[in-house]
Amino acid sequence: MIFPRLQGPKRTLVQLVGVVVTMASLSFAAVPFYDWFCRVTGFGGTTSVAETGSDVILDRTVKVRFDASLEQGMPWQFRPVVPSMEIRIGETGLAFYEAHNPTDRPVAGTASFNVFPYAAGGYFTKIECFCFTEQVLQPGETVQMPVSFYVDPAMVEDIEGKFVQEIVLSYTFHETPLPEEQAALETTAADNASAVN
Repeated sequence: MIFPRLQGPKRTLVQLVGVVVTMASLSFAAVPFYDWFCRVTGFGGTTSVAETGSDVILDRTVKVRFDASLEQGMPWQFRPVVPSMEIRIGETGLAFYEAHNPTDRPVAGTASFNVFPYAAGGYFTKIECFCFTEQVLQPGETVQMPVSFYVDPAMVEDIEGKFVQEIVLSYTFHETPLPEEQAALETTAADNASAVN
């Protein structure tokens, strides 16, 4: 089958639709590509992840400050247990954040994170972190959540990283839908309560 050659306004319309489809496809591809790029390079304060600590520990120290915030509407209380610590570069550090759910319902949350200055992002390496999984707090529950990390000694060889003396690790908790099992339990409990009344 031979398609007729489009002329005038029809041709322009087809070209515009093609441009819109191409741009939409690129915008969807940009998000995972940007995430991958940030994780590989540390761009934008994205941290690295490792299964074990560093084999090299330097005499040089760096101060790590801890910051906590909540997305608007997130009902939890959230704070670092200690505001800062000083560790040697390459040494494994362990810090805790505390979260409290003051509501009368279970609340699920996921933490996004950032490291500042951005030059330190790719060298700040997490071994374990509460931010790797969704957290669910029951009504009135308080938990202390650990983050285990080290600063990669390669930072002292980086053009910008070698000047870093203080790193800020920031977390923001966002409310997320309850896991299906938890949501089902809540629905059953609410139904039982209304049946009693």
